[in-house]
Amino acid sequence: MEESVTSLFDQISQTFGAKKADLKQYSGLTLAYIGDAIYDLIIRTLLVEQGNAPVNTLHKRASKVVKAETQARLIHAVLEDLTEEEQTVYKRGRNAKSATSAKNASINDYRTATGFEALMGYLYLNNQMDRALQLVKIGLEKIGETV
Repeated sequence: MEESVTSLFDQISQTFGAKKADLKQYSGLTLAYIGDAIYDLIIRTLLVEQGNAPVNTLHKRASKVVKAETQARLIHAVLEDLTEEEQTVYKRGRNAKSATSAKNASINDYRTATGFEALMGYLYLNNQMDRALQLVKIGLEKIGETV
């Protein structure tokens, strides 16, 4: 018997009656905005699944992996694994002109991380969380980062 799986995005949309927009209409920064939260949720989930720990410890471990420098390394590690469409989304986010700047990262790492976050946002909004998870897993393995 096949089990029906509804994505978190679909559940939120259905519960609140949101209308699905054309993803090509979203700016790279809008995709990065939601993608930042999605990537953070993935990392936090991995940390919590390892067992109970003090919140400060969890925060320090998560911060190490979600910072711009690590995200930049991660996306560089998986660039060759991206489809053309995914590369286009990544570049749209990377090249977006942001009014804010990085506090603790180089401008290059910040923009590269924004591209990565845009890709995560795009995959989430396009109901491709399995692909987002796959890319994060491959990237973390390639850069030797443990969560």
